[in-house]
Amino acid sequence: MALPLTSATVFTVTTTQGAEPSPRTLTKSYVSRPHYRPAGEVHRGWPRAVSTLPADIRTLAVDGPAVADWDRLAAIVSAELTARGSASRIQLVDMREAGLGWPEVQARTRSAQLDDDPDFETLAGGELADLLDLERIPGDDVPDGTIRLLVGPGAAATGPDVLWWADLPKRYAEAAIGAGTGRNLLAPADVRGTTKRLFYVDWPLLDRHRDLHAPHIDLWLDIQDLAAPAWMTGPTLRDTCALLAHRPHRTLPTFNSTPWGGQWARRTLGHNRDAPNSALGYELIAPESGVLVGPDPDASVEVPFQLIVALQPDAVLGAEVHRRFGTSFPIRFDYLDTVAGGNLSVHCHPRDDYMRTVFGWPYTQHESYYVMVGGRENRVFLGLRDGARVESFHEAAHRADAHGEPFDITDYVQSFPAEPHQLFLIPAGTPHGSGEGNVVLEVSATPYLYSLRFYDWLRRDATDRQRPVHVEHAFRNLDPARAGSAVGQRLVQSPRTHTAGDGWREEIIGQLPEMFFEVRRLALDAEATAEQDTDGRFHILTLVEGDRALLRTAAGVEHPLNYAETIVVPAAIGPYSILNPGITGLRLVKANVT
Repeated sequence: MALPLTSATVFTVTTTQGAEPSPRTLTKSYVSRPHYRPAGEVHRGWPRAVSTLPADIRTLAVDGPAVADWDRLAAIVSAELTARGSASRIQLVDMREAGLGWPEVQARTRSAQLDDDPDFETLAGGELADLLDLERIPGDDVPDGTIRLLVGPGAAATGPDVLWWADLPKRYAEAAIGAGTGRNLLAPADVRGTTKRLFYVDWPLLDRHRDLHAPHIDLWLDIQDLAAPAWMTGPTLRDTCALLAHRPHRTLPTFNSTPWGGQWARRTLGHNRDAPNSALGYELIAPESGVLVGPDPDASVEVPFQLIVALQPDAVLGAEVHRRFGTSFPIRFDYLDTVAGGNLSVHCHPRDDYMRTVFGWPYTQHESYYVMVGGRENRVFLGLRDGARVESFHEAAHRADAHGEPFDITDYVQSFPAEPHQLFLIPAGTPHGSGEGNVVLEVSATPYLYSLRFYDWLRRDATDRQRPVHVEHAFRNLDPARAGSAVGQRLVQSPRTHTAGDGWREEIIGQLPEMFFEVRRLALDAEATAEQDTDGRFHILTLVEGDRALLRTAAGVEHPLNYAETIVVPAAIGPYSILNPGITGLRLVKANVT
């Protein structure tokens, strides 16, 4: 049941601090760790968590992602149960030993057509429970004075008396696999983890498993600090998700580093102060984004955004979007920062049939680039040149990949001036890439792990190996119709007014029949107010020019939006207003499902 909304602002501002960025360029108003008041209490520590258990408990399951330190967690919980006097004996069950056997797990999660592919795998289907042999788990006949403690991914499938969820955000798994210390789901300890299995097998199975059991979770633990985790009860978790599904909110932004990464987000927003660059910024990518819930950022539980959608799909997405996309939140917003960096690879994304039949995702990866920072001397690569011979392009790309032979990508692919506030539409199959010196707000379909590279400038990775490209995948998906003058005419559109009011207007800046979302832009004069209505479909907004906007719902909930910040406006909100409280104009990019 949705909780009543308060008219008080429940958003708290925390300014960023960066070690290197100049104070003359740092945007102090950007909030790097937004957080929200929960529907109940956020607690900390294992002793208080264990104190919530019923006196007569016989089985406790602690489920969660494969990346968790399950050995240490089991030891901590066992010690706390013993110290509390809950049991004279702990019967420990490690769910990592309950898999069908690694060869069988691999066989059930591999696709024949991508079996030898070094980078991609078909998205795993089915349920995590399908890969478990529950007959290997001790039965329910637990002796008196004994608590059966089941830990690890899949523990919820055993039907325990009490279910706890020990969660770590996905960025931890990616970092652990990259460092060579992380295990894949149900893999033996001596099998080195791979990002291929992590992205396309582990995460889909674990997300599906979590969402299936979310209505029955008794305690949600954020174990980023395993010694003293922040936690909330299951009812508080579900009530908080309902609260967030009926108010505007931001997800926790994160940036990573890559060989092409730039310096804008470090210098302007204060991100990645200990990293060499700030390349890809996740403002809102549903499969990985989280929402901080608690009295302050450092005393918060990070709740997966996808879990909010799974528990409240109609409220967040809208009934029609839910019908079309299930509980997959279908639009993402992220930054591509190449300021003082390098060109992105020139790549494309899978076309619809290929995405479904080869990669297993039910909808394809249409994209768009909105230029936040750029200039006429900077470039965006987009579409084939008029008369470009695809066969020659293919041969040049193959020679570069196999033999390290450079070539001029502009012999085959067009480039356009990266002028600020221009939008470039990128339907699936279109070759594209942002050039150096730009900040691009990528407004795109949610699939984000399928960049099929034609050419990556013979760039080297951290181990001094030539970065991989995906020549055959890329050319199988290249759309030859995205070529010549049609690119500029159809994919680089001029704004057209959709609606307007006193001191504001809303423009359509990107719309194609083949793309399921559209991009609009709102322009507000000083002290103007733009009236909006979700009309049953969520909105996403980013402030791309100006210092600060203010969102106000019909229920009286207010939320500030500072420069470069992105916010979700759930479908359930209905009418809302965007206010410009300043003395200069504002511009906001807005996207919604059509």
